[in-house]
Amino acid sequence: MHSALVRVQNVFGFFTTVAFCTAIAVALSVTVIPQAPSAEIELRNVQVVKGRPHYHSAKKEEYAHIKFDLDADLTSLFNWNTKQLFVWIMATYPSKFPSEPPSQAVIWDTIINSESQKHPSTPFTLYSSLTTPSKPPPKVRRASKAKQEIELAPGLIRLKNSKPKYQITDSSGQLAATSNVTLEMGWNVQPWVGALTWTMGEGSSWGRWKGLKGGRSKTFDMPPLKVKGVDQEAVKGSGKPEKAAEASPIVK
Repeated sequence: MHSALVRVQNVFGFFTTVAFCTAIAVALSVTVIPQAPSAEIELRNVQVVKGRPHYHSAKKEEYAHIKFDLDADLTSLFNWNTKQLFVWIMATYPSKFPSEPPSQAVIWDTIINSESQKHPSTPFTLYSSLTTPSKPPPKVRRASKAKQEIELAPGLIRLKNSKPKYQITDSSGQLAATSNVTLEMGWNVQPWVGALTWTMGEGSSWGRWKGLKGGRSKTFDMPPLKVKGVDQEAVKGSGKPEKAAEASPIVK
């Protein structure tokens, strides 16, 4: 006759086996869900400044400040196994030495949580939903409706004349008049279980998963650096003088 300890071990072993098989089934099931992300990136303004890009910088160097528009639809990357989506905008430009690969620098990034990550289901939330009033006041109801409309489709990104989160610097300390610069969008899908998936380029596919449509800006050049006066450093851009920065992001 089996002892209590043996029975507990058998039950625990059966539970872990079922949980492992379920996790594998969930991880593989998302491969049948179509994915067709798309994005459009447009350069709004680029400035080159000579100074200290960070408060801890030991010396002055040239760094770039790039503003851009982004219109992306990444809703197809979200499914029942998606925990969150990490999205970034990267500037790519030729290296100073032809034998080296192109230089890349991230200028903007964000994390988009899935609905299950934003509103996790726990015994506490279930108890709260049962104990809270079913009919909130009119003001609260309107606010809740507006929030639901914003969170309706995670993965939509609308950025207008957005400031970069990070400045671009180069190991050589020089960025002015750099040519053939492009902005590219990338992502990393972090699932609840399974392997991480990364950006698929345009034209590539894997089963029902399609590569990113668009997601790259037109090629542009960095403006030259000009200095006014002895101690005054000027910010240069192309075209007319720029107004105060106005960014109205909508990231869902």
